[in-house]
Amino acid sequence: MIKPKEHLTSLKNPKIQNMVSLHKSRESREKGVFLIEGVRELEKAVKAGYHLTSLFYCPELISIEYLKIFSGKTTEVYTITKEVFQRITYRGNSGGLIATAKRKEHHIIGLQLNKNPLLLILESVEKPGNLGAILRTADAAGVDAVIVCDQQTDLYNSNVIRSSLGCIFTIPVFVGSSAEVIDLLKANEIKIYCTSLLASVPYYTIDFTISAAIIMGAEATGLTPIWLDHSDQNIVIPMRGNVDSLNVSTSAAIVIFEAMKQRRFEKSKRTKSNLSK
Repeated sequence: MIKPKEHLTSLKNPKIQNMVSLHKSRESREKGVFLIEGVRELEKAVKAGYHLTSLFYCPELISIEYLKIFSGKTTEVYTITKEVFQRITYRGNSGGLIATAKRKEHHIIGLQLNKNPLLLILESVEKPGNLGAILRTADAAGVDAVIVCDQQTDLYNSNVIRSSLGCIFTIPVFVGSSAEVIDLLKANEIKIYCTSLLASVPYYTIDFTISAAIIMGAEATGLTPIWLDHSDQNIVIPMRGNVDSLNVSTSAAIVIFEAMKQRRFEKSKRTKSNLSK
């Protein structure tokens, strides 16, 4: 049963100030915890084994009866006023619930590949909204894992969590340098397909039924030479209008679902991960 320890009414309360500080990625990394807003996102995090360090809810916005699903997940439970809640949340429709949770380590050293994997590799994607949207797509399609190379965006950024609809918690996500990831792919004989306008073939001509990695580049500059030099084949999405490129999250969705169509949308066992708790 959920039993609040204290009712918080002021933005100057140290617990509230500490929570607000977690909106900054630097503070979040230093303290080893991050914020989760919203019931749906919290449910996914708890199901994925994330440890909640504290839970804050607004009785005016959510019934305590609904919070039974979080019973026993943390002993640090607090109620807050509607005014305070609206001031501290990143989004406007968090449903009266916000929590802090322990971060996990995502380095590719914890990656355990399944047989015949389909991987999505993101090099230096900068915008949290794009990263979150891609994670949502990857989860929907059943990609084995997403690997973020030369990381530019905190995986636990509030906008990543929001735009992924909590899929940051449900799909295996790893980080590493481009060199580390290329070594991993080569060692496991995984074909490298780079999205590029140079020396490319249409994406739908590629055989994605074999072990494959789809490589997407940064929004403004695309892929760097290290990836293009190690590409087994560059691929492109043909354009029929005036533009020559799409948003990276849109491009990722098109190529990923072509790969899954070729694989007849067979349900993956999902790549195992040893993410540190």
